[in-house]
Amino acid sequence: MHGVIPSQKIAQMIDAGQITLQAPALSGQIQPASLDLRLGQKAWRVRASFLPGKGRSVAQRLQDFEMHQIDLGPGAVLEKGCVYVVELQEGLALPGDIQAVANAKSSTGRLDLLTRVITDDGTEFDRIPQGYSGPLYAEICPRSFSVLVRPGQRLNQIRFRMGHAVLDDEALRALHTQETLVDGPAVIDGGLGFSVDLQPANGTLVGYRAKPHTGVIDLDKIGHYDPADYWEEIHSKTGQIILDPGAFYILVSREAVHIPPQYAAEMAPFLAMVGEFRVHYAGFFDPGFGHQNAGGAGSRGVLEVRCHESPFVLEHGQVVGRLVYERMTDVPETLYGQEIASNYQGQGLKLSKHFKAV
Repeated sequence: MHGVIPSQKIAQMIDAGQITLQAPALSGQIQPASLDLRLGQKAWRVRASFLPGKGRSVAQRLQDFEMHQIDLGPGAVLEKGCVYVVELQEGLALPGDIQAVANAKSSTGRLDLLTRVITDDGTEFDRIPQGYSGPLYAEICPRSFSVLVRPGQRLNQIRFRMGHAVLDDEALRALHTQETLVDGPAVIDGGLGFSVDLQPANGTLVGYRAKPHTGVIDLDKIGHYDPADYWEEIHSKTGQIILDPGAFYILVSREAVHIPPQYAAEMAPFLAMVGEFRVHYAGFFDPGFGHQNAGGAGSRGVLEVRCHESPFVLEHGQVVGRLVYERMTDVPETLYGQEIASNYQGQGLKLSKHFKAV
């Protein structure tokens, strides 16, 4: 059966040796439709981002680009603007009918940590072909804040699928009619459109912009940091803001979305031609996100936005991304927001979990 593989089958893949672990899986590491990946002991500072390419391993390419090695054991600072490769504690021995895709976890994206999975023989970031057998590595480039990392921390997650699981627009419209995927008009074109909210129901706060010169963020400290030390509040009374080139913003979607239990979703770009910005969409939306049976009534998506070469006016209701829905092979035993630590169920505009509540 085609579809995304749920938590209970991910556990079976671990038992079968199709997912290899350097240490036993942690509680909460297996999510409803994905597996969190853990940093290993060793990292390399490299001169530039790279892909190994066919017939070459990551270890071979590190010999070309390595500047120095870092032991993460006592904790190590990954500096803003630098590129690192970190070995992961998980590896793969996939069967011929299962492929995988990786993505940054939500908290990782909200810190503007560019982190992507690379593999031996890899020609794409975050895409692992059917039958791949070998190690996994994370490429990490802190963009806005330097971060303190340690082995075992989880910055990336990986999702497994069999065959083609993506819903086409006709199937997505039918699902919206049945399940009400969004609390308003559904803009369906290559996925479910996401627009930006710049006219909040209360007040004028519409987002945050990362400050350019800040302290280090220890990724183990939850609810610890004062947002004012790292972020500038962005207010709007007109339903528009001007994005500054090179700046990183946390905004929120106008729509509250719903992922039914038998589906998963991934956020993707809308169109490259819509403007001088990019939505960094950290990732996967698990089955149960915004679902009432998991304690939600629709949840809004946080948008991680970076402006490119020139200032750009972003307007309320402008479509900036799309949710691509995929079928699950089976309903997960536990949904997002139900009996597991789900930091962003029922969310609105929200910084990463490392910051004190605003």
